[in-house]
Amino acid sequence: MDLKSIQKPLKEQYRNDPTASRITLQAKGSQTGAPIACSIDIGRAVYEAQAHSGVGGAGTGACSGDLLLGALAACAQITCQMVATAMGIPTERIEATVEGDMDLRGTLGISKDVAVGFEKIVLRLNVVAPQATPEQLRGLREKTEQYCVVMQTLLHPPQIKTEWA
Repeated sequence: MDLKSIQKPLKEQYRNDPTASRITLQAKGSQTGAPIACSIDIGRAVYEAQAHSGVGGAGTGACSGDLLLGALAACAQITCQMVATAMGIPTERIEATVEGDMDLRGTLGISKDVAVGFEKIVLRLNVVAPQATPEQLRGLREKTEQYCVVMQTLLHPPQIKTEWA
């Protein structure tokens, strides 16, 4: 795949018309028959989500934490693949694994001393590129971390505004 030729007209368009580069992504959660599950519509697909078994969910589907970690894994995976391609680094394998630690006492409101949400998230990228130089791998890491949208969003959270109707 010639990624540069695919992205070249997009980059030119965005340079010439910066407003064309602005997008809004949307996800909509809708109630299902049980209070421990919902459907998430992202416009191109619908996903089922449910509460984690540690807070009363069935444990048979993805919880919101899984979806957050999955978003980071997907973003890091695709970003690393695209950066490696753009840099001309031949790879045999790229795998992203994300783990997140949390204490469910915070989510369940058992302890005010325990935060709600993840305490730590670890992203591991396993890149097998035997022909790459250490300098290329350093550049791959730097650019992957720099351009991974989900990672940058978690590191530098945007303002979140809630509206109730």
